[in-house]
Amino acid sequence: MTGTSPAAYGIELLRGDITTDTEADAIVNAANQSLLGGGGVDGAIHRTAGPELLAECRTLGGCETGDAKITGAGRLPVRHVIHAVGPVWRGGSAGEAELLASCYRRSIELAAGAGCAVVAFPAISCGIYGYPVGQAAGVAIGAVAEAMAEFGVVERSRFWLFGDETYAAFDRALQGAVRRQ
Repeated sequence: MTGTSPAAYGIELLRGDITTDTEADAIVNAANQSLLGGGGVDGAIHRTAGPELLAECRTLGGCETGDAKITGAGRLPVRHVIHAVGPVWRGGSAGEAELLASCYRRSIELAAGAGCAVVAFPAISCGIYGYPVGQAAGVAIGAVAEAMAEFGVVERSRFWLFGDETYAAFDRALQGAVRRQ
């Protein structure tokens, strides 16, 4: 971990590699619809988890955008991986915000159902899917805070963020949510 921000709403911001999170019960994967691995965070999670994760994902039949599915974690230092499929950015008028919020909410719902108190998230859809980081951060923080309030089992959500721009965007979104409280 290379840096953290104070927790608000039970949400923490961290810099570094999500696959190293030893405090989380579940890691959320920014997955594609096939759930069979890819680049970025998805590839890193699959590589670290090993072939057990891919074998389990093959049994799930994929996943729709805005939804999520849960598996074991293979060799990762957590109990579960939650595979959330975020939207590809198409300019903002194709329901992207609703789909992005849905995959965060669904991830918290699945984590709660599995008894997970701590969940680690990446910045879903902000890589190859092209979602503008500033907009995605606001959607992510809002959806996670609301879902944590609804599904009380999840006590902490940890966002693992790469790069100064992404970290700053999530920090602004979190501080803005605190000010609106």
